[in-house]
Amino acid sequence: MNYLLLGRYIPVTSILHKLDPRTKLISAVLFIILIVNVNNGAAFLALWGIAFLVMYISRIPPRVYFRGIKPILWFIIFTAILQMLFTTGTKTFFQWRMITISDYGIERGLFIFFRFTLITLLSIAVTLTTKPIDLTDGLSFLLKPFQYLKVPVNELSITLAIAFRFIPNLLDETQKVMDAQRIRGNEFGVGSPLQQMKALVPVFLPIFASTLQRSEELANVMDVRGFRADQKRSSFRQLQWKKMDTLSLCIVIVFIIWIRWLNIHFN
Repeated sequence: MNYLLLGRYIPVTSILHKLDPRTKLISAVLFIILIVNVNNGAAFLALWGIAFLVMYISRIPPRVYFRGIKPILWFIIFTAILQMLFTTGTKTFFQWRMITISDYGIERGLFIFFRFTLITLLSIAVTLTTKPIDLTDGLSFLLKPFQYLKVPVNELSITLAIAFRFIPNLLDETQKVMDAQRIRGNEFGVGSPLQQMKALVPVFLPIFASTLQRSEELANVMDVRGFRADQKRSSFRQLQWKKMDTLSLCIVIVFIIWIRWLNIHFN
């Protein structure tokens, strides 16, 4: 549970922490779109340089970022291996029935591995340097245009706010329950898959009951205070766009243009 960084915020004094959440969200979306469309080594090398620059600017140790990748590392590797085994190319190294290992398949597999890793690193950087409530406010502001398409933006915003607020608490509570079960002699990760699933039952039941109780209490509190998500309301927190945000967004656009140039000329 300690490896899951979703919704966790690390309070550190850095330039990245001081930026408006809208700046970080827009930059992350632009970079994710760019990462998906990059297809050569020079552009990926530049993206890795930018990723390490973001880690340095955030003043959060790189081990924290790579610890956040660990829970989904096997999924990334598995996806890359599938791409390597079932993609044909101009030069085939091994072939057996549907399995084909080729130069193009290996290249695509490596690119997929780098894409997923970079996207995860950027997503972690946004969540680690932005308070969950600020992240929710930024998302709510960016989603406002969809109100004209009858999208329930207010309901989505309050749902995201509750999720970002309670996911870290839920993970911490799960860890406490697992530690309590270990003290009682319950072992996790031992035995057959069926035995491992049975060992998790004493964990899921109290967590499920606690989550239901907490949800009911939260709903009662919101109802007593007269909260209605479908009504327009003011906000105590006001996002402020500063000159640093404009400058940062301009730098991001310059980086994107540069990487696009690398992707075209080194293809």
